[in-house]
Amino acid sequence: MLLFNLQMSMPATIRKQTIRWIATAACLLITLQPALAQPAVPESQELLNGLKVLFWPKPGSSEVLVKLRIHSGSAFDLAGKAGEMALLGDILFPDPATIDYFTEQMGGKLSVSVTYDSITVTMVGKAEQLNNILEVLRNAILSTQLTPEVVARIRDNRIKMIRDTTVSPATVADRTIAARLFGDFPYGRPSAGSAEDLVRVGRGDLMLARERFLNSNNATLAIVGGVSQSRAMRTLKQLFGAWRKSEQIVPSTFRLPKTPESRTLVVNVPSPNTEVRLAVRGVSRSNQDFYAAALLARIVQNRWQALSPELASKPLFVRSESYTLPGSFVMGVAVNNEAVAGSIASAKKVIESLTTAPVTAEEVDRAKRETLSETNPQPRETEPDPWLDMDTYRLASAQDRTSSIQAVMAADIQRVANRLFKDAAAATVVVGDAPQLKSALQGHLSFEVLGETTEPPPSPKPPTKPGANDKPS
Repeated sequence: MLLFNLQMSMPATIRKQTIRWIATAACLLITLQPALAQPAVPESQELLNGLKVLFWPKPGSSEVLVKLRIHSGSAFDLAGKAGEMALLGDILFPDPATIDYFTEQMGGKLSVSVTYDSITVTMVGKAEQLNNILEVLRNAILSTQLTPEVVARIRDNRIKMIRDTTVSPATVADRTIAARLFGDFPYGRPSAGSAEDLVRVGRGDLMLARERFLNSNNATLAIVGGVSQSRAMRTLKQLFGAWRKSEQIVPSTFRLPKTPESRTLVVNVPSPNTEVRLAVRGVSRSNQDFYAAALLARIVQNRWQALSPELASKPLFVRSESYTLPGSFVMGVAVNNEAVAGSIASAKKVIESLTTAPVTAEEVDRAKRETLSETNPQPRETEPDPWLDMDTYRLASAQDRTSSIQAVMAADIQRVANRLFKDAAAATVVVGDAPQLKSALQGHLSFEVLGETTEPPPSPKPPTKPGANDKPS
């Protein structure tokens, strides 16, 4: 209001110039917004052994964040030994006292996360103790405790954790749809492993995995905080200079998954509601259509709810899951048994509509608003994850989520929809009370029940000619 009053008190010529200046400044701000949103560019160096080091100095800060990313994850678990790489991540810091030291003595944290694509060690502590932090990390990587006793203890702990974890019907549905879509492909098995597979992981498997993947030229180290770059480099050269460099980085090449079975798979998990999942193959994280696929997921969800308003109050989701290799595009909802067949039919109808009814500008704008307003915390200016992703997924640059989403056009989303949905082989899974589901699905769609043998229908007998069995007189 004050600005309006000032403008009205100005002469007409000056007022027009002022309005024109404000409009120009606003346009310039909008133009520069994507650039301003880009994460701060780190100082980058590389040790002689190929270890890439990224620095974000924060003078005056009393804390330091250290992240080490190994660019190979559980996708490399040996067949029948799901959880091998997750177990290797556990063994990096086998002594609980190490974690207690970071949380209690340093007021920070220490954690290891393992995904299909990477192993990431996160360490937060006091900047003045950077040398101690890096020494602990060095011992974990270069002197991994792979003694028979440690391997047995940590493996038993992981198996117990998995067995003690309550598995909800929704989790069963998520795991089953992945296995149904990918089969023996790495993304078809749980990244954290299974109790049945982990018992087969031996010390020799872990030693081989460490030899193949925990190498200096297959890693990126990020340091953020109140430490000088020269001091950090001196310590890194001293502690990590002897880290072995591999002759060849193991590529992510696996036999392509088979076409999924078209029948709906019924999994018997008695529950008040039934979990429904439908999935097709998706895009990879490095694909140029990664953000378009994310917006497409939001559009599919909105169309699904519009087509079936009764699902609006249900736990319904659509997500695009991307990894080093093409992942999955999953639709899911929890409904009662009577609504299962209709939910699957409406999901398939939505998929078909994306190949016949073009994506509208209104749908794109809504998808962008909803995606950007999600409650997930936005990366901080010096958050190293986008830069670590650049090395893990071989991206051309560190991508800013906001500007990348804003740059997606309707034509981009339509291209992805045609690519994913046209003539796509979809996998369908329902998890609930099998006897009730069999009655609800009978006559509506073809299905099979997990664990039940499906006998083929008997072959029809050829017609018998009249008199063929008559005896001659």
